[in-house]
Amino acid sequence: MPGEPALRALALVAGETSGDLLAAQLLAGLRQRWPGCRALGIGGPALQAQGFEAWWPSEKLAVRGYVEVLRHYREIVGIRKALKARLLADPPQVFIGVDAPDFNLDLEGDLREAGCKTVHFVAPAVWAWRPERVEKIRRCADHVLCIFPFEPALLAEHGIAATYVGHPLAPLIPQAPDRAAARARLGLDAAAPVVALLPGSRLAEIDHLLPRFLAASRLMADQRPDLRFVMPVVPAAWTRVQALLRAQGLKDRVQAVRGDSHRVLAACDVTLIASGTATLEAALFKRPMVIAYHMNWLSWQLTRRKMLQPWVGLPNILAGECVVPELLQDAATPEALARETLAWLAPDPTTRARVQALRQRFDALHDSLCRDTATLATDAIEKVLAA
Repeated sequence: MPGEPALRALALVAGETSGDLLAAQLLAGLRQRWPGCRALGIGGPALQAQGFEAWWPSEKLAVRGYVEVLRHYREIVGIRKALKARLLADPPQVFIGVDAPDFNLDLEGDLREAGCKTVHFVAPAVWAWRPERVEKIRRCADHVLCIFPFEPALLAEHGIAATYVGHPLAPLIPQAPDRAAARARLGLDAAAPVVALLPGSRLAEIDHLLPRFLAASRLMADQRPDLRFVMPVVPAAWTRVQALLRAQGLKDRVQAVRGDSHRVLAACDVTLIASGTATLEAALFKRPMVIAYHMNWLSWQLTRRKMLQPWVGLPNILAGECVVPELLQDAATPEALARETLAWLAPDPTTRARVQALRQRFDALHDSLCRDTATLATDAIEKVLAA
């Protein structure tokens, strides 16, 4: 439209698999309004499929936990320094940092100081932990795109401009997922109880959680021989996962699938899942779950001291109460994981009522998160460009 600022070039950093998916949907919306805009920076397969110029792959930033970050610190700092130099030499009209706040906020601050417009997509969860980030967000970001409805008002209290754009994943997931069709595509028995294993996409998560998940699977299979197990695996972790399955003697018992986490969640009856964005996806698929996490001991000690909520799983945080079990660090034993997962599959009326109540909670959550995210985000970015 006449008078609209034209977006010719943008830089974008998406730090892991979930960020790559979110960023790809955002880029699709931006390209609808500005078809010729060039997009470059750090991204994964979903972004690259849209012609994004990935100077580094997003997996380079897929590190969680203080000790794990320290191990990759020099490489990550080197990437940020090199990216900053390239962007300052040829500034884009706007820089969009997608999640990955430890990497993106400092970079946004440097670029904003140099005159570049900056947008942060996915507000850092200052309501859950690390509230000191509020000052950094105010200094570094011209605007924040929020994926939860309560966040803009919270940020406004601190003088931070923000817009609720809905969660980009919510419209992509049907309100009533087709379990039968998903099972048919995966070759799973339509009547068998199915447990989905989602130990995370980061290699450190897989190393810490997958052995526990597999040990739990063995215990569950001993009690329920009719169970079937299916696990989506990101390409970067495929070789490592296959080695762990062979080492545990479970290669024929656990069906590994390349990617396709949404089909796996649609197909399952319950999921044993790592804390993170995937727990929200499981909630949107209306699936019962057991949330687990385990990390390096020192990372855990540092992390738990900064937590402001009694829960780490997004379904519990958004519900404001513990609607699904969480087993963290030392509590994430194979025995406990197996016990809590099997509890969702008990064939008694009390369990069926528990599952139905959970689905109703997740239905309401799904409704609250469904918005035209790409359009709302593009509108907000257009206002930033015009300011």
